[in-house]
Amino acid sequence: MATAWRALGRVIRWWSRSLTGARWPRPLCAAAGTGAFSPAAITTTRRHLSSRNRPEGKVLETVGVFEVPKQNGKYETGQLFLHSVFGYRGVVLFPWQARLYDRDVASAAPEKAENPAGHGSKEVKGKTHTYYQVLIDARDCPHISQRSQTEAVTFLANHDDSRALYAIPGLDYVSHEDILPYTSTDQVPIQHELFERFLLYDQTKAPPFVARETLRAWQEKNHPWLELSDVHRETTENIRVTVIPFYMGMREAQNSHVYWWRYCIRLENLDSDVVQLRERHWRIFSLSGTLETVRGRGVVGREPVLSKEQPAFQYSSHVSLQASSGHMWGTFRFERPDGSHFDVRIPPFSLESNKDEKTPPSGLHW
Repeated sequence: MATAWRALGRVIRWWSRSLTGARWPRPLCAAAGTGAFSPAAITTTRRHLSSRNRPEGKVLETVGVFEVPKQNGKYETGQLFLHSVFGYRGVVLFPWQARLYDRDVASAAPEKAENPAGHGSKEVKGKTHTYYQVLIDARDCPHISQRSQTEAVTFLANHDDSRALYAIPGLDYVSHEDILPYTSTDQVPIQHELFERFLLYDQTKAPPFVARETLRAWQEKNHPWLELSDVHRETTENIRVTVIPFYMGMREAQNSHVYWWRYCIRLENLDSDVVQLRERHWRIFSLSGTLETVRGRGVVGREPVLSKEQPAFQYSSHVSLQASSGHMWGTFRFERPDGSHFDVRIPPFSLESNKDEKTPPSGLHW
């Protein structure tokens, strides 16, 4: 099973590089009942599907037909897709317009000494970039080994416990370039408990899944806690780090206010050399004037290996401050096969709380 799942990554990367001059449409296939894709997944004919990489005892079934990825414009609600990095099937719920601060393309600027406000490297101008709120197919979740969890969205609970969190399983944020769109004749092509509560099949539409009123109401009510506004990216020695922070809300604890954020981090190896994350080093500055240093082994209890076969790892974590804003930055230490180490910069990002807190997050309640 693991072999078949790793094979998917190779297929996707080959397929992504082969877009120019490709013949369309192309069938998308999976081993029935496994959520595992094989190199036979992308062919130019439905009739001749190779079985050499098929999981033992499984039958390869067509689950859809690939479409040409959009170079311009946005994908609509109901668009089915395959994630180009993590390989899961999903469906688009709605888009977000984020500001991407990419330090790799920042204009040249003099280096500055590190300080809590600027963190000292480059001045970065943000550009608009499209992300999507999506549902992940539950059949694929057990096979996504390069993520610490298969949900990227957590909320503060509504009751008095200021540290209580709850998560919405199978809900994710996906960048536009991560979408490999496909179509399906199945009226329920994605297995997720919210699929039929959020989307309605309408064969007259393209894509044939339209938003129900429950999805629109849920988006409107939870907008302040779901909205993706800033994305930060930086590459060091071919390791790209992408950070997406989210404000979660404020709670009172011991006669003081505690402000909470979650942040999602993706690590990507853009080279063919194998490396392993060994340590993290964070610096957290609070508007109250405190500067905290955090060091530790790995991230979320793991020390992921980034290789040509599995080049990316993604995880989410949380931070709280006794001030309404702050900053975070730091480094990840990686190890090469020869035992040498190198540090990868985590792009500095702001922790802001400029949200309307009159309506607490409501999770799955309407």
